[in-house]
Amino acid sequence: MKFRPARTLGLAVAALTATALLPAGAAAAWPGSQDVYVSPWGNDSGSGAIWSPVRTLPRAQQLVRRRAPHLNSDLTVHVASGTYRLDKPLELDAADSPADGHRVVWQGSPGTVVSGGKQVTGWHPVAGRPGLYSAPAPAGLENTRQLYVDGVRAQRASGRLPVTVKATGTGYTASADTMAHWRNPSDLELVYTSGEELWNVERNGLGQWTEPRCPIASARGTTITMAQPCWDNSTRRVMFADIPGRSVNMVGPGDLTNGRQPSYAENAFELLDTPGEWYLDRSAHTVYYLPRKGENLHWADVEMPALEKLVDGRGTAEAPIHDISFRGIQFSYATWLEPSSPEGFSEIQAGYRITGERGWATQGLCQFTPGGTCPYADWTKEPGNVSMSHGHRIEFRDTVFAHLGAAGLDLGEGAQDSSVSDSVFTDISGNGVEIGGVSKPAAAGADLTARVKVTNNHLYGMPREFTGGVPIVNGYSQDNVVSHNQIDHVAYSGISMGWGGWPDKIKQAATPNVSRGNVVSDNLIHDYMLSLDDGGGIYTQGITGPSQAEGEKVTGNVIYDQWGLGKSVYTDNGCTYETVSGNVLYHAAYANVASTHVDYRDSLGNNDPTVISGNYWEQGDPDGTKKGVITSGNHLLNNPAAAPKSIVDNAGIEPGHRWVLNRRTDGASAPQAPTRIGTFSVSGRLYATWNPTVAENGAPVQDYVLTASDGKHSVTSSVSAKDFAQTGYTVIPKLTDGRTYTVTVAARNRHGVGLPSLPSAPVTVAQPGTQLAAVPTGAKALPSTDAASIRWTPPKETGSTPVIGYRITVSDGRTIEITGRDTIVSQPTQKGLTRVVDGLKSGTAYTFTIAAVTGNGAGPAVTVHATTA
Repeated sequence: MKFRPARTLGLAVAALTATALLPAGAAAAWPGSQDVYVSPWGNDSGSGAIWSPVRTLPRAQQLVRRRAPHLNSDLTVHVASGTYRLDKPLELDAADSPADGHRVVWQGSPGTVVSGGKQVTGWHPVAGRPGLYSAPAPAGLENTRQLYVDGVRAQRASGRLPVTVKATGTGYTASADTMAHWRNPSDLELVYTSGEELWNVERNGLGQWTEPRCPIASARGTTITMAQPCWDNSTRRVMFADIPGRSVNMVGPGDLTNGRQPSYAENAFELLDTPGEWYLDRSAHTVYYLPRKGENLHWADVEMPALEKLVDGRGTAEAPIHDISFRGIQFSYATWLEPSSPEGFSEIQAGYRITGERGWATQGLCQFTPGGTCPYADWTKEPGNVSMSHGHRIEFRDTVFAHLGAAGLDLGEGAQDSSVSDSVFTDISGNGVEIGGVSKPAAAGADLTARVKVTNNHLYGMPREFTGGVPIVNGYSQDNVVSHNQIDHVAYSGISMGWGGWPDKIKQAATPNVSRGNVVSDNLIHDYMLSLDDGGGIYTQGITGPSQAEGEKVTGNVIYDQWGLGKSVYTDNGCTYETVSGNVLYHAAYANVASTHVDYRDSLGNNDPTVISGNYWEQGDPDGTKKGVITSGNHLLNNPAAAPKSIVDNAGIEPGHRWVLNRRTDGASAPQAPTRIGTFSVSGRLYATWNPTVAENGAPVQDYVLTASDGKHSVTSSVSAKDFAQTGYTVIPKLTDGRTYTVTVAARNRHGVGLPSLPSAPVTVAQPGTQLAAVPTGAKALPSTDAASIRWTPPKETGSTPVIGYRITVSDGRTIEITGRDTIVSQPTQKGLTRVVDGLKSGTAYTFTIAAVTGNGAGPAVTVHATTA
């Protein structure tokens, strides 16, 4: 979006222009209307009437405040098309709310953008650096974490460390003093990506679902000192004296400094080497950028977000904000600077973090450690760039949240009778929509979060920076509805519900809370967990209600194509009284519905009460009752096409709202780089796998371009996105034995080839041996009338190379080659695998064998038998 400077116009011309830009029908409003009109060509000395619009949102707010207590009907703030740049957040409180029985509506037009960004102009080439450009940082901007070129997020300069490092109690000792001579070493941020270990990819976060980030405080000689409190909060834990190896907050081992290696580094001038990367030199107040192919910085709209909040609604329990709507507005170009401070980003889960001095020793540890703060697991929530605390009857409809640096929208604790609908959330650094929180598990009255509806929204292409984020995050709440949303191309889980279940890890009951009556229904979730692991399409933790009737209902959802290791519907620690019914669930790594936990609220030894019924899935569990977990009436899904049309057609955005899917704001550019490139070799070739990009940038990925380099020679190959989705890996041929190669991967769509990934770990091409994988274990066949769910556990011993798939032979003569991302990611921790074999005859006995396939071929097989019904 181009910014056009304000013009000085005569009153008549301003009124005419404003009228032309106003929403349809607005110009017919009665001249004496109480409504307020805003236009980029208005004047803040105007009255706000249709013939005298004001120019800024703060001035419109002043007029609303004068009129709100005296309304005898709804008041609309008509915001004409244009970009409204804020110098400070639009701060709302109870004074911005209307008289009882009425509503204030902030109504935008097509192209209405509320921006916290500043344009970057004055670009010129940097001498001695072909292709590199610089410009003065915008006036008043001291720091930011994002830069956008024509609506497309650029990548902060990143790369592998140029030295090897050994962890210490305060940071690292480096193998050389290279980084001490960098331009601004204290700007550097080290990133610790987790996920499952995969081939030669390490797991560096606090758990498979996290990606902590910590700044460097200083680099002097070979001593790297990390910023505090981030370093301690990310590497230290209080341990139970009587439970070996278990930390009190249940996340992360007791000492993470031993061997802790950063996955990569970010935000250094010296790492600026790839088109599409940028760096802000704060000391010189200068921005550097390497343009991508086709970009012309003399014409491009380059935006740097300056504000951390766009709208900051500050209601209280005594004086809530109420009856305010935002419609037809795009919120863009806001950042979040705390991760760049010594606080860093010490993630626990879903954007919640450990913060503060000695946070690792006290925060949220309540009854389990001296000085622990209460309630248990009350860690710090990620802020929203648009936020409302204690908001009653707040509405966001037909809105866009894009190009944002924290969470998109936070409807904080005390949100009641509010809604988010027909809106788009994309290109957001962290969470999408946050509902309530976890600091008040016993909330009541005005502090209670209740009756919030999130419906018919499209959330995709996120999170872009804090990859453990979730599109929809709900804390302790009552009677909320998350329904008919489409969630796709996301880095971790799709929807997260509840909290406070961790104590069951030490055989204690989950934290009691007020949650009840929440519904997660008819959502369409696919292509999720593209970056991290141990999550789900729908993830729930903690007690969901006081009974099965009042517990959480997960119904009518269609969830498929999971990339990371997890579940379609994940009932995690302490999840009690959840009903999972009538969903279509397939293509998940590990399980469709899991896991079973012991209910420690009593001493009966039962499991957390759960009902799993009427689902169409690949899991194939028989009917039964397992100490409180009731499984009944589920249907083995022979193939996705066999799913009931009534469920599939009803899931996702409803027909009358599907125009939302055409409202794309993720730019038109080549895709973001893939991540976590894993490799291994056999003679003459390399096998490669990777995490796909979450940001396709306006067009689907067509294929991936791989480059294997030994430093002198390179070999390029490609694989279609369809083939990669089928196999989960590809082979790079024509390599020379004895040479050591690294591999980069770039995604290509119709706009071009995107940034390459960071290089894989080096691998020397050679035949590593001929040993085959061991026999898979735990195999079983669960039949229906015409199909069988075949389940097994990967072998612990893989032989000379990693597992790349499995081979199932059927006694009817068929051989079925099993590939896919789940066959790869499930092996290191031996998590279960499932495949459905269809085309069977009823009432027939079958034999199935399952063998693990590696780079050396198929190993010995395990045999199971089943008879169809």
